Amino acid sequence: MRVVSLVPSLTEAVAASAPGVLVGATDWCSHPAGLDVARIGGTKNPDTARVVALAPDLVIANEEENRGPDLTALRAAGLDVLVTEVRGVPQAFRELSRVLRACGGPARPDWLAEAEEAWAAPAPLERRTAVVPVWRRPWMVLGRDTFAGDVLARLGVHQVYSGHPERYPRTAVEDLLAAGPDLVVLPDEPYRFTADDGPEAFPGLPCALVSGRHLTWYGPSLAEAPRVLGGALRAALR
Repeated sequence: MRVVSLVPSLTEAVAASAPGVLVGATDWCSHPAGLDVARIGGTKNPDTARVVALAPDLVIANEEENRGPDLTALRAAGLDVLVTEVRGVPQAFRELSRVLRACGGPARPDWLAEAEEAWAAPAPLERRTAVVPVWRRPWMVLGRDTFAGDVLARLGVHQVYSGHPERYPRTAVEDLLAAGPDLVVLPDEPYRFTADDGPEAFPGLPCALVSGRHLTWYGPSLAEAPRVLGGALRAALR
């Protein structure tokens, strides 16, 4: 089996569960460290000719992270492309099992069983409201129907824009402040918010700087995400 992954979290999941099957991954596939496979460009701009040249038995992708025209081009070249859809934690578990089976690995490896157990009864905060920027210049936030939004909801954090018609609405920072959140959640990806870049825009509000990998990736990081994210959220609210 030869697999090319166009999704960083799926790359990590397959590498951990079906060692040796990956022959290509994106430039953004940073886990596991030291992964020795061909690099085929970004999630939004993969080198489709390079993917085809790797002659994979399967390409794994995601409907949100990857562009339709690229997936169409790969299929037109005769490649089998498996496209995942992940909008919540339970769906992530189902899709991970589907991907791992397709890659010749176990449908429920140890790390996935641990993740399911961790999310069966996470320790939520007392209910809080939050805005969750994912980009600035322009400001963009989590809106409706997102995996990260479901992760936060299960930890007791209700995002203010969860009912917005768009999944990642653009908005002015003044509107974010006017929404009156209890908390601002600032991940380090896709935009790399830091202590010096982000919190200054929200004076007087507690800001939780969180790991984007634990907030947005669906893979082995899910097993420790409730603990890691919960710790960051609680620290910001002290």
